[in-house]
Amino acid sequence: MKQKFTFCLVFIASFWAFQSQAQYKFTVDKRIDATTVKNQQRTGTCWSFSTASFIESELIRLGKGRHDLSEMFVVRKIYLEKAMNYIRRQGKAQFGQGSLAHDLINTIGKYGIVPEEVYNGKVAGETRHNHSELEAVLTSFVKTLVKRKRPSKKWMAAFEGILDGYLGKAPEKFTYKGKEYTPKSFAQYLGINPADYVELTSYTHYPFYQSFVLEIPDNFSNGRYYNLPIDELEAVADNAIKNGHSMVWDGDVSEKGFSQRNDVAIIPKKDWSLMASSERRRVLQQPTQERKVSQKMRQETFENYSTTDDHLMHLMGTAKDQNGGKYYLIKNSWGTRVGKCGGYIHASKAYFRLKTVSLLVHKDAIPKAIRKKLKL
Repeated sequence: MKQKFTFCLVFIASFWAFQSQAQYKFTVDKRIDATTVKNQQRTGTCWSFSTASFIESELIRLGKGRHDLSEMFVVRKIYLEKAMNYIRRQGKAQFGQGSLAHDLINTIGKYGIVPEEVYNGKVAGETRHNHSELEAVLTSFVKTLVKRKRPSKKWMAAFEGILDGYLGKAPEKFTYKGKEYTPKSFAQYLGINPADYVELTSYTHYPFYQSFVLEIPDNFSNGRYYNLPIDELEAVADNAIKNGHSMVWDGDVSEKGFSQRNDVAIIPKKDWSLMASSERRRVLQQPTQERKVSQKMRQETFENYSTTDDHLMHLMGTAKDQNGGKYYLIKNSWGTRVGKCGGYIHASKAYFRLKTVSLLVHKDAIPKAIRKKLKL
């Protein structure tokens, strides 16, 4: 009995020691200052939350202080832009909640921006964002206009009325920290120059070092992306963080290797289809060997739709695990209660190389040699 008891103690101690050692343990190498994690809740507006977070970090970097910008002011303006695009293209265009990082940048240039405390996109009594009904009503509205074939001049005022009902009326003037602004004058005060920001991608169906309109569904505004080899796109990300710049990450989060619950995004060397369920759980909980990702693999997954434009987040740091594996620290917009890291996720180098669709960065974040090739 005593021997069995001793054996059990040893087994339990060994088991817990193994478990403790096996669990991911991350150390942050570099972290760009950022505002708090937010929650997009029941909306498809990650593009606005991630890019607003990025601009908030830019304002800190540029010495403009800490500001909480209104994501929903931008969402409202982009709904109107998408409606005009949809109607002009006679319904042959994307319409819905999704957009891209450049749409927020373009909004700042065209319409300005406002603080969150001035416009939060919630009508009286609401505590959470939920755009499911709003999207359905707006979609029905624009489809009806196209079907009628003769839109009147009144449609835009009616469309704005729907936005007023669901999001509240957008301010034309407001007072912030004791000063009066319009959205445009506030944008001028913040000093964000849209021309300073570029988007980068890495695909072989267009020449490298040139820009092209990336063929992803949410690119309704025909944003142009500079094309780089994947090694150089990765070099941009590393150089940016090293020199105090964050960026907006756009990519695929529908993979089995993306687990906000476990705070990681990885590409295991062994194919998921060959793993038992217990092994799948294990590789999401402890460091594992990952695939070597080539330019060819990127292109194949883009062409066969296994890499899609799913989600945008704010890439704002680098980290490593207990085995020395390297990761990017990324701020998500799903609130602070997901996972154990308060809403952040660690994307491995392999995941970045395969599942990054694009980055939005300040021009100064790009290494000089690469910037020269892009003629920026």
